[in-house]
Amino acid sequence: MTERRFSLGAIPGPRVLRNAAVGLFAAAFLTTAGPLFAADANPDHDAKMKWFREAKFGMFIHWGIYSVPAGEWDGKTNYAEWFQLQTKMPNAQYEKFAAQFDPVKFNARQWVRVAKDAGMKYLVITSKHHDGFSMYNTAFSDYNVVKATPWHHDPMKDLAAACKEAGIKFCFYYSIADWHYPDVPAQYNQRGFHGAPNPDADVLKYADYMRHQVHELLTGYGPIGIIWFDGGGAFRSVNRKTLLKADAMVDMIHQTQPACLINNRLGAGADYGTPEQKIPTGKQKEDFEVCMTLNNHWGYNKHDQHWKSATTIIRNLADIAHKGGNYLLNVGPTAEGLFPPPSVEILGAVGQWMKVNGDSIYGTTASPWPEIPNWGRITAKGNRLYLHVFERPEDGVIRLAGLKTLPRGAQFLAYRGGGAPPTCRLDGSDLLVQLPATLPEAADSAIELRFAKAPEITAEKSNQNTAH
Repeated sequence: MTERRFSLGAIPGPRVLRNAAVGLFAAAFLTTAGPLFAADANPDHDAKMKWFREAKFGMFIHWGIYSVPAGEWDGKTNYAEWFQLQTKMPNAQYEKFAAQFDPVKFNARQWVRVAKDAGMKYLVITSKHHDGFSMYNTAFSDYNVVKATPWHHDPMKDLAAACKEAGIKFCFYYSIADWHYPDVPAQYNQRGFHGAPNPDADVLKYADYMRHQVHELLTGYGPIGIIWFDGGGAFRSVNRKTLLKADAMVDMIHQTQPACLINNRLGAGADYGTPEQKIPTGKQKEDFEVCMTLNNHWGYNKHDQHWKSATTIIRNLADIAHKGGNYLLNVGPTAEGLFPPPSVEILGAVGQWMKVNGDSIYGTTASPWPEIPNWGRITAKGNRLYLHVFERPEDGVIRLAGLKTLPRGAQFLAYRGGGAPPTCRLDGSDLLVQLPATLPEAADSAIELRFAKAPEITAEKSNQNTAH
């Protein structure tokens, strides 16, 4: 396979803008912590973040030639998107999977339909993962899905069109780590791995390569909601921001698509944080998005049947919304271009709940109370509070401390137009919500409390996490 080196003249050099509207990364990369960056309280930034804050739920897709071995190699069955590193396979051998990648059953509209039916509002897909294989028709390397596979097709074109048609925000994942490109020193990759180590590798040239590829993504596929960088932690022991020319990358993104968001794994320009496989324990001060697998792997593994249930997904979504964040849930398609059937079934069940209860998730803000209720979670939106009841307290009463106003209306979203509503009464400075003997939904019975104006919480601390 051919990798092309090039000069900075290949695309116009980015202007040095130093856009004050976007906060800069201010701490080391952490995948399982909340956002650690300085985000300016800026109206322009708030305008950029509006769709993201309202969306709450997105689909992550990890797809590449690592789906060909389907998680299995040499008697072991726990591989997926990190296959090349875990097997320490040289490039010359790993590249042969490209010749076997022929996803003739791929249908972009079907993929997007699964996401939309699940209630997801945006889609983030791997344009290039750590193995360095580009899943789009890049001009800067022949190691891509169009030139190196028998399929000879650019799926990103189809997905961009299908997302536009369905009203889904289309976004790209892009790996900083690269186990294949010749100008990446092995020492900067995870575990010091490279499939063909090059003693003359020049990481500054690789930074240019990355910027050119991201420029392609921003100019060839219509409006892009997010550039989702990953693998920056491999550079944690060095000056990542300088070596990756991160400021130049940010300037180029802002210049090319000013509305495009940047996650916090590049080293500069972060709009939000990305805790991975772990939901923060409490509310966060900054925007964040929890990325999580649907089973135990990001990429496709035919042996991995450890699927999260629809109930777990629904409660995770409510938990994350309670804390003010988004949920980015992953699917790993097969080498044929299909979503694994269990993932489609689970997402379909989540979508049925979202069709009824989506108002309690979309466009909401974090709970006004500091504690986590033991009966469920809380979200807020304007003059409404939403109680996400996971488990009914023994006496059937939810106490909302410091809320001295009766709502104008209370209803289970599942019972719109009928069914037994909860009843509300005041007890001093607290609002008590009496639940019926039976809840309408096993996973999460969402209650809408509607007030004349945005409810005010007067108690400094709340006992609403205690069943009474």
